[in-house]
Amino acid sequence: MLDAAVSVFGRRGYMAASMDEIAELAGVSKPLVYLYLNSKDDLFSACIRREARALTEAVRAGVRPGLPPDGQLWSGLRAFFTHTARNPDAWRVLHLHARTHGERFAAEVASMREEIVAFVTQLIAAAARDAHRDPHLPAGEVAGLAEALVGAAESLADWAGATEGVTAKQAAATLMNFAWAGLGDLMTGRPWSPPEEPEPDQSEPDQSDADQAEPDPVAQVAG
Repeated sequence: MLDAAVSVFGRRGYMAASMDEIAELAGVSKPLVYLYLNSKDDLFSACIRREARALTEAVRAGVRPGLPPDGQLWSGLRAFFTHTARNPDAWRVLHLHARTHGERFAAEVASMREEIVAFVTQLIAAAARDAHRDPHLPAGEVAGLAEALVGAAESLADWAGATEGVTAKQAAATLMNFAWAGLGDLMTGRPWSPPEEPEPDQSEPDQSDADQAEPDPVAQVAG
């Protein structure tokens, strides 16, 4: 029943999905669906929980701790994009439909996302320590990098799913090329720094003040 529900919710969205279609696809009666899962809301929540758990488990299982930092990130991204490519209806349920049909559903997806971000945060922090023996990347910077990486992966999964011929390996390589150029330097203690900009010259008066200070020649003539 959950397989059928994920398929229907993923293709049609929450509002357009019907319990009749789900029951028919599952090969059971509609009353039986209601017997096991009390309502459409409960069925949708069950789908979200199952698919969120499957995605987080796939990412965790895909990362091999013995690899160097770039290998760990690569293996995690491959696992993420492989799972979303193999389960497009489930990905649409999590990333598209659940976020737009009520706080209850959005909160369940947010919980899954927080778990993945926390896992990626640990990966980045551990990789930085291993790379240059310095455990002190600022916690806020590491958390921000993890958020950015997860957000980019989510957007890229949408793009890969909608683009003919893009494989999970290609999507993972695209994100590696985008992210590792910066992360690789960061891991070895060479972070990017913004260019220095000259301070504004405080000696020059503001133009509006200058305009007010200058006498008005028309007023002088009139006077």
